[in-house]
Amino acid sequence: MSQFKRIATIFVLVCMTMTTVYQPASGHRSQPVEIYHRAWQLVHDNYYESNFNGKNWNDFEHKYDGQIKSNADAQKYVKVMLETLNDPYTRFLDQRAFQDENDAIDARIVGIGINLQQSKDQQHLIVTRTIEAGPAETVGVRAGDEIVAIDGQSAIGMTPEQAADRIRGKAGTPVQLALQATGTKTVAPVRTVNITRQEITMHAVSTKMLEKNIGYISLSTFISNDASHEFRSALSKLSHADGLVIDLRDNPGGLLSNALEIADMLLEGGAIVTTVSRHGRHTDISSSEPLTRQPLVILVDEESASASEILASALKDNGRAVIVGNKTYGKGLVQEINRLPGGSAIHITVSRYLTPSGTDINKVGVIPDVTVTNKEEQMKVALTCLKEKIASLKPAVRTSNLSMVR
Repeated sequence: MSQFKRIATIFVLVCMTMTTVYQPASGHRSQPVEIYHRAWQLVHDNYYESNFNGKNWNDFEHKYDGQIKSNADAQKYVKVMLETLNDPYTRFLDQRAFQDENDAIDARIVGIGINLQQSKDQQHLIVTRTIEAGPAETVGVRAGDEIVAIDGQSAIGMTPEQAADRIRGKAGTPVQLALQATGTKTVAPVRTVNITRQEITMHAVSTKMLEKNIGYISLSTFISNDASHEFRSALSKLSHADGLVIDLRDNPGGLLSNALEIADMLLEGGAIVTTVSRHGRHTDISSSEPLTRQPLVILVDEESASASEILASALKDNGRAVIVGNKTYGKGLVQEINRLPGGSAIHITVSRYLTPSGTDINKVGVIPDVTVTNKEEQMKVALTCLKEKIASLKPAVRTSNLSMVR
């Protein structure tokens, strides 16, 4: 299959564009004020809103110069400056966070292999997913478990980021979690598990066969560089299936390049997405050479975001798939990641995107063709829709030449 056509070549991530924008000369040690000024300049040149959400950006260029004496000061005031934009996606990353992001892109992390989510009352940490055969799953951690304590310290009121800071560590070192199962009819007892941190190879895709020769592909993230390659392998593995269910539930997004490549594997033609920035408009067009023409149903929910929404809307707007589930998260903005002096970085919102039909889904989400709120029912409805689609494509039985035998 040839590479999909692109109007205006641009490499972006749904969360970031990977660029190297500052490289000190050999032997040069960056000054703290350089960190702040470089961040200011990058936002000045690239932020998607020319009015900077109503702020006079020039006011911030030298506002904190006299207060920046150390790298910690520079980072503090970069955060203060970025917060004035009132844009949660334009944010500062310290060296550790930047390294974690790069590790996720490389599909290798050191940890225990869990995803965490904070409860609506912001008091409880819930495990939403465990990596198959990862350290946590191996000792019995399951989706739905609440983390009550980490190494003996209460986790009540702790954010996922704070918990991640305490859970991460060097490969081969232990961490102790106190867990309590949720969703049970009675209050479950607290149990304690000891987990050894390991280097984990992240897999974005898993597959299986369902009833009636229907294939199932779960795509959990777009952040890994390997995601599109894994998806291509999954399509090959399930090429004999009559149809496919592609599960994007709980998928927070990642590399836009992965969304574009996967959409191109499935689309028989049409636009994939349009990005709009201060500097112009760019549209990605499919190559019209799909790897499969199998009937498709896509599962989404309120946690399907960014790249998930780009893929779902591209397949929906081009009539390629039926979308089943809940309305998606609604993140229609693209971020660029820029390295700063000293090894930190910032995410900057550089554009918004439109679906093939021209819809801006930011803070709105993708509306499913069939809305189903219950998670177990979503799969049942998806299978029903796919079976109907498969049946409609099968040639009708011809009876004109049949004779009755008595």
